Amino acid sequence: MADAADLLDAGERLGAEELRALQLERLRGSLRHAYTNVPFYREAFDKAGVRPEDCRSLTDLSLFPFTTKADLRENYPYGMFAVPRDRIRRLHASSGTTGRPTVVGYTDNDLSVWSDMVARSLRAAGARPGDTVHVAYGYGLFTGGLGAHYGAERLGCTVVPASGGMTARQVQLIQDLGPQVIMVTPSYMLTLLDEFERQGVDPRSTSLKVGVFGAEPWTEQMRREIEERFGIDAVDIYGLSEVMGPGVAQECVETKDGLHVWEDHFFPEIVDPITGEVLPEGEQGELVFTSLTKEAMPVIRYRTRDLTRLLPGTARMFRRMEKVTGRSDDMVILRGVNLFPTQIEEIVLRTPAVAPHFQLRLTREGRLDALTVRAEARPGASPEDREAAARAIASGVKDGVGVSVTVEIVEPETLERSVGKIRRIVDLRRG
Repeated sequence: MADAADLLDAGERLGAEELRALQLERLRGSLRHAYTNVPFYREAFDKAGVRPEDCRSLTDLSLFPFTTKADLRENYPYGMFAVPRDRIRRLHASSGTTGRPTVVGYTDNDLSVWSDMVARSLRAAGARPGDTVHVAYGYGLFTGGLGAHYGAERLGCTVVPASGGMTARQVQLIQDLGPQVIMVTPSYMLTLLDEFERQGVDPRSTSLKVGVFGAEPWTEQMRREIEERFGIDAVDIYGLSEVMGPGVAQECVETKDGLHVWEDHFFPEIVDPITGEVLPEGEQGELVFTSLTKEAMPVIRYRTRDLTRLLPGTARMFRRMEKVTGRSDDMVILRGVNLFPTQIEEIVLRTPAVAPHFQLRLTREGRLDALTVRAEARPGASPEDREAAARAIASGVKDGVGVSVTVEIVEPETLERSVGKIRRIVDLRRG
């Protein structure tokens, strides 16, 4: 087999100076494209007193205004598009569970670049042409399934388009078709692991070698759980529909030390979530992306709400972003204490008798907010085991986070799931 370095594409072989020159050229072009063709950007730039020609260096990007998800929703469905409708070849959309959905469009070239970036990501994850890839991301308006599918085909892989759901059938397909790679949300991968064990099949006996997990934050504890129970390499993929879909950044299997951002197509910044000030490399803050090559729907300084930091490259020359462990809009302030779902995940994962599936329910008791952690029991856990698990989780949250919570251990597979993901936070407060 060829050495991994021999498989790098032209973009991955750029030197640092070549990359910066290419980024500036593409950034200036993207700013002009957005300003000329999208009324929203023309108005926003004019209001901020900047024009595309004011971007003379990469640091000048900080002069330009941010784009938010609210902006996309207010311009629903086609207001953010920069090309005529007859050039659009595909539409995707968010679920719209918290308001209007966000709609994104792709030209022929956008789809080709997207496939290239997912193929690059899969290669970095350890996949090779000729491998079989089991895609268990949801297909449809969600970008995960089709994005993974076409990227795997672009790499030269055979694709099993399993989509989400029908867990028992997925387990059978993995046994029968012998894939080397699986692409899925990490929480649904744990559901598959439970199903293997329920069927009496050793998860470590499968053909799988690599799991490529994304679409939700996950921790190092979850990585260890998956790798130990399945005997595979578990790596992270990052993307969001507003910027492209999966394949914006990828963790390399040889290092597993954060996700290399494909900076020849996406320019990252880290800003203070409150002030919007650009932070120095290495400081944690909110991830912001500007697209460099998108035709149908360029995005300028899009605020992802994902919290991470940028670090120098290792396995690739491109900068790395740390694994996203939370979102600024997922942060719960409980009686003055900042809490993220991933903090609870770490505690749940080290607690015997419970599965790695949990949900946080926020309620109000009098004038005070209260939090209930609902975690699924592992099959066969005794009532005594469940009681001990509840005490351990409550104690772990109190000691590790600093707040008191109520813990409920519920039956297996009772927490609601959507596109393979459990809804982590349910806010039942009023007023």
